[in-house]
Amino acid sequence: MFTGIIAEQGRVVSLEVAADQDSAVLVFEAGSTSEGLTPGASIAVNGVCLTAVGLDGGEVSVDVMGESLRRTTIGALAPGAPVNLERCLPAGGRLDGHVVQGHVDGLGTLVEREDLGAWHRMRFALPRELARYAAEKGSIAVDGVSLTVTAVSGPGAESAWFEVGLIPTTLSGTGLGTVAVGHAVNLEMDVLAKYTERLLGFVPRAVPAAPADGELP
Repeated sequence: MFTGIIAEQGRVVSLEVAADQDSAVLVFEAGSTSEGLTPGASIAVNGVCLTAVGLDGGEVSVDVMGESLRRTTIGALAPGAPVNLERCLPAGGRLDGHVVQGHVDGLGTLVEREDLGAWHRMRFALPRELARYAAEKGSIAVDGVSLTVTAVSGPGAESAWFEVGLIPTTLSGTGLGTVAVGHAVNLEMDVLAKYTERLLGFVPRAVPAAPADGELP
């Protein structure tokens, strides 16, 4: 698993998509993040958990399956594009962000950005089916970056959105510092919320007791 604390920004070298559009090979410069990385190890690229299959100096090659191409922004990466990189959390490591699996739930879109001097306010639209997992003061991963949700749309809102605040360190150390309005981002909702919903779906509903003789139902 990951924590959403970005180690550094890498840069895309190439993306070769198969003719059937169902797989691709992504090559990127990983800098110091590639140190100690071995074939078969996991690395998160813009929040997508991928497996290293080739290493050449500081360049890393990963296979990308069709599911990832369809549900994330990986398929839209071009040579030279910056990417957020994070190695998986070692046993006993500090959980400085939150529990991130690297399994993207869907795409969001930046709809508002406000420079407030010491920090930036950013509002993202998200698919309505994911809105129920976004909670004020809860956690969310945007392009692999662990962030705290500062505001959310109401259940009956016309459009679903959430807001986050980015400090200078996040603005300079991740790709979110240069994301423009209208740009798509990878979203991973809090896994605890997803598991809670799944478990509650298996809880038997209480059956009302039958009325006693003489009582009205």
